Amino acid sequence: MKILLVEDDDRIARPLIEDLRAQKHSIDYARDGLEGWEWTQAIAYDLILLDVMLPKLDGVSLCRRLRSNGCKAQILMLTARDSISDKVVGLDAGADDYLVKPFDLEELSARMRALARRSPDIKPEIFHYGALSLDSGSQIVSCSGQPLSLTSKEFMILDYLLRNPTQVFTRTALMDRIWEFDKQSGEDTIRTHITNLRRKLRAAGSSDTFIETVYGVGYRLASVDRD
Repeated sequence: MKILLVEDDDRIARPLIEDLRAQKHSIDYARDGLEGWEWTQAIAYDLILLDVMLPKLDGVSLCRRLRSNGCKAQILMLTARDSISDKVVGLDAGADDYLVKPFDLEELSARMRALARRSPDIKPEIFHYGALSLDSGSQIVSCSGQPLSLTSKEFMILDYLLRNPTQVFTRTALMDRIWEFDKQSGEDTIRTHITNLRRKLRAAGSSDTFIETVYGVGYRLASVDRD
């Protein structure tokens, strides 16, 4: 699934993001309600994991705003408040489910599966770009029909570029998106992964340069004939 996590506590967000990515979900992360709102205006999500106590815009208000603007994503509220009245407020605001902190990751996964069953239209996305194909559900990538063996970070970079085919991303932007909590990694890490991606694509027999360097700025998908 394509998931947005809106949570201001990195101690909660870090293991949650790692676990969800290990389950092959695509995750975006917002640290306050207004940032969460901005993400939803740019991307259609399958599921929004929404903390209640958020800076700038609280979770209940964000949930109401999303529903009043026609958001169809499943919304699972995460909160330390466990009274019946608190749950009623969240559900009345438009949430589909409610999970009290602290929670077990297995229980969260079970709740997510239950929500997914209510939304039969949720399907993994498959991206095609020239001879390149990426299946976000199975995490299978192929070039000219030949499967590529990518590391998790290589896959995440390629997936992010394919989801935003017209944008140029600085190395800092890619770092923030993919290494959200690893402050030890530097821009050389991005260069290394881009180099490895290009090498693997060439080894698969690609005549196209899929990842283009915009000198002085960063990287973007090169212009190729899409399938």
